[in-house]
Amino acid sequence: MTIPMTSADTSAPTSAPTSPQTSTRSAALVLEDGTTFRGRAYGAAGTTFGEIVFSTGMTGYQETLTDPSYHRQIVVMTAPHVGNTGVNDEDPESGRIWVSGYVVRDPARRVSNWRAQRSLGEELAAQGVVGISDIDTRALTRRLREEGTMRAGIFSGDDLERGGYPRPVEELVAEVQASPQMKGANLAGEVSTKEAYTVEPSGEWLENNPGQTPVATVVAVDLGIKAMTPARLAERGVRVVVVPQSSTIDDVLAAFADLPDDAPRGVFFSNGPGDPGAAGHEVELLRAVLDRGIPFFGICFGNQLLGRALGYGTYKLGYGHRGINQPVLDRTTGKVEVTAHNHGFAVDAPVFAEDGSPAISDAPHDGGRYGRVVVSHVGLNDQVVEGLTCLDVPAFSVQYHPEAAAGPHDAAYLFDRFVGLLTNPAAWPPALKAHSTTQNTTQNDTEENH
Repeated sequence: MTIPMTSADTSAPTSAPTSPQTSTRSAALVLEDGTTFRGRAYGAAGTTFGEIVFSTGMTGYQETLTDPSYHRQIVVMTAPHVGNTGVNDEDPESGRIWVSGYVVRDPARRVSNWRAQRSLGEELAAQGVVGISDIDTRALTRRLREEGTMRAGIFSGDDLERGGYPRPVEELVAEVQASPQMKGANLAGEVSTKEAYTVEPSGEWLENNPGQTPVATVVAVDLGIKAMTPARLAERGVRVVVVPQSSTIDDVLAAFADLPDDAPRGVFFSNGPGDPGAAGHEVELLRAVLDRGIPFFGICFGNQLLGRALGYGTYKLGYGHRGINQPVLDRTTGKVEVTAHNHGFAVDAPVFAEDGSPAISDAPHDGGRYGRVVVSHVGLNDQVVEGLTCLDVPAFSVQYHPEAAAGPHDAAYLFDRFVGLLTNPAAWPPALKAHSTTQNTTQNDTEENH
């Protein structure tokens, strides 16, 4: 099936200048099932492959592009008009764009924001990111919702031709089908820092507490960490030592070597790309942390790794959660948060007991040596596990992004919860609200049957 360029955009606009990165050169997006969308090259011209996913965020495209969790993924923006605010040097969440490809319907013809330093198209081209515009992203998103995420390729410019003639679609599909799958991919090491670095306490805390010892020291294992995450801890008075994905438990403990015996300390696992089922080293490191009773907090990929360390399985979602408008229930407060998500895998742990109350299960690993666990956060769209809380060891995690870059700030309290665990572990765990039973018995929108 071939879907042509959107009819509303078949000719170049005459009312506004066209960015040199909004090309009139042809481009094609090819899915592994053979579905093909024709459009225009956007950003760099050439060929790229990746797992194709969609993001429902209407803002925050710069943070999305620079999120290492999107490594080896082609991102489709469901918002129809993208690029209005351009690009600046303040908002990136890492040192580069990580998406392997970018798909938009209608790129902005002109940047209109006082903070902009260049256009989005210019940035994509400068970093060699192959994109496509002027396609029906609504039809594409519906295809992905119905069939699930899959491999895809973007071909543009000379890569669409051979000997002056268009390349057969069958040939392009074959190249897509030969590209790597996301399931089984171990990618955190490809995006992690190579050297450890420290983020010191900052912001109002530092202004109000000049010269004071940090509230706590946290070792953050970089599995694809976003810059805002250690910043959120630092503004609460925490010294954050960011270490590579390859770090061992000895590396982690070395960061605490100079601390007094009673100084608060903890370990954090970040977001990141890839299949948690392939992350054997990280799981063993996390078990070593739990065995020593060191307080732990994980987000996104870190939530999946906590699940695996506890002995639960993980599975691939049909099309994942990506955007900044996902509703989640925190069962410890009974409140619903609007949250920022980017995950294609989830933890397979009991969510509800037979009476509809939150299920409390024994962690399956090694005969239950980590004690009881409860699913503390639940996605309200599909009942997916969005957070785990250990009741007998000092550890918890959430599947989403409380650092909110980009996204709403509803979940910022989770950093306070972590600081509370670090400074007063005797008060752990938080109690569940008795009324926090929100089981949707129909689950009409559940995206996977596993």
